[in-house]
Amino acid sequence: MFENLQERLQRTFKSLRGQAVLNEENIQETMRELRLALLEADVNFKVVKQFIDQVQAKAVGQQVMSALSPGEQVIKIVRDELVEILGKDTVRMKFASQPPTVVLMAGLQGSGKTTTSGKLAHWFKNGGHRPLLVSVDVYRPAAREQLKVVAQAIKAQIYQGEVTEAKTATVERLAKEARREAVNSGCDVLIVDTAGRLHIDDQLMEEMQSLKRLLNPSEILFVADAMTGQDAVRSADEFHKKLSLTGVVLTKMDGDARGGAALSIRNVTGAPIKFIGVGEKYDALEPFHPDRIVSRILGMGDILSLIERAEQTVDKKKAQDIAARALSGDGFSLEDFRDQLRQVRKMGSIQNLMGMLPSIGPFAGLQKHADQIDEKQINHVEAIINSMTAYERGHHDVINGSRRKRIARGSGRTVQEVNNLLRQYAQMRKMFKQMGKGNMMRKLAGMKLG
Repeated sequence: MFENLQERLQRTFKSLRGQAVLNEENIQETMRELRLALLEADVNFKVVKQFIDQVQAKAVGQQVMSALSPGEQVIKIVRDELVEILGKDTVRMKFASQPPTVVLMAGLQGSGKTTTSGKLAHWFKNGGHRPLLVSVDVYRPAAREQLKVVAQAIKAQIYQGEVTEAKTATVERLAKEARREAVNSGCDVLIVDTAGRLHIDDQLMEEMQSLKRLLNPSEILFVADAMTGQDAVRSADEFHKKLSLTGVVLTKMDGDARGGAALSIRNVTGAPIKFIGVGEKYDALEPFHPDRIVSRILGMGDILSLIERAEQTVDKKKAQDIAARALSGDGFSLEDFRDQLRQVRKMGSIQNLMGMLPSIGPFAGLQKHADQIDEKQINHVEAIINSMTAYERGHHDVINGSRRKRIARGSGRTVQEVNNLLRQYAQMRKMFKQMGKGNMMRKLAGMKLG
């Protein structure tokens, strides 16, 4: 997410390092580079002009804070203005005073609307709600079937109804019946997946406006494909003028989207971004936090989101037990290693997790190599460990040459890969052992001081 923009901005700010003072000349050069970086990221040109003018006005002639270098001062100004463009505060979902809360999904065909409806239902379920899904797309039979598959995958309720009469009448009937079903079954959220089009037309807008009048939704969310850049912004603007959108969901933010849609959509449409899709899995939907996204863009990482994801997916007791055994010196087994890999995989794509780490300081090297990580390697490592006996996983020293050949055959990998894994594991054990000794020394030092 935002890799190209991040790299360009890092280069821009690097030129300011070592400057003793901020003057008009070095600020002009920085503004020129900033403008190019944003335009290359497909940010709306009006947004770029407004952003540059505001940054320049604040940077020129401003007294440099004693705690910050000139470069850091400009970065702080840029950060504050980017947060302002993205909406400043995290915008929460609105809930109806009388359930069910109706969420109307809008968007063009191919934007990921049906999948996002499922992801949103999964998000609501994790928040303790009981969502009901319904598709009122009666024009494409595959759309209703797709939502059914999605609902089964996330174990969410779905209202299917029947498509028998005139299309327009069926859309309204399905919507009414689904709301009645939500009330009768105790579902407090109704997510309505609507029909899309390849482009905006009068029929689509009339149908959406009819659904809005009928359902009085608490949320009208526009699903936009971030890969389409300014086309997504223009479509969102059209929908907003007709429907008064309450929010936007940007999908495919884990791809090579340049970030222009995210940085333009709030400013151009006035509709806040509420969620971003960061992967194909149903849990790959994140609430949109402007300040955290800006931190990612500027290479400062997003440790808060990383911690939140860990809290949601990692088994704390198991992690603590493994950590205690690892630091004890000899307790970290290959089985523990495999369990740790599984815990990390639950958190999502490794590249996505690496993107949440700062690209400066001790994590800089990791960030540079993030795109070189092959997710399949984790499967290979797990396959190798699974091919070992329980005794071998607990006593790695017994794995001799013949055992390594057997493990390689059983896992479908090479002996060299088995050797590499065992070597990396041995290094990890040694590192944990040293850390454990360090902790013990600190504890003893603390006792003496006490």
